[in-house]
Amino acid sequence: MASEQEVRQYLAYWFQLGKRVIVNNTQQVIKPKLVIQSGQYSQEFENCWQQLKALDLNESYLEGTEQSIAELLTPAWEMNSCARCAMPVPIPSVGVPSLSCPCNDLPTWPNTEVPAPRSPVNSQAQLADIRDRLLGIPNQGN
Repeated sequence: MASEQEVRQYLAYWFQLGKRVIVNNTQQVIKPKLVIQSGQYSQEFENCWQQLKALDLNESYLEGTEQSIAELLTPAWEMNSCARCAMPVPIPSVGVPSLSCPCNDLPTWPNTEVPAPRSPVNSQAQLADIRDRLLGIPNQGN
């Protein structure tokens, strides 16, 4: 089962490549301009997630996919990496996985010459971990 955090990360990665969420098969789309800010998801991304949750997740789809966001939050789906582009893609927990990936309609992706989408990184925590390793301090599980 894909957790809410995994689905949020999935959307964040694809938003960084310009994908949008289509709501209720209408012209309404959701896409934050800024996804990551200061080592965390941006407030704009968080607002988009809250807006999606307030709408009907059964009728909200990542552009270029067939599974609704609500479906992805059920035990029928897991998040794995696309074999072609290494981006997160939904895979059915049971059965044959689809051969399609949201990258199918992105003619310039995968592109190893530009930074890949990523999750937020807490720089202070990362630097503290490096410092602790250099000083030989055991990992505290952070």
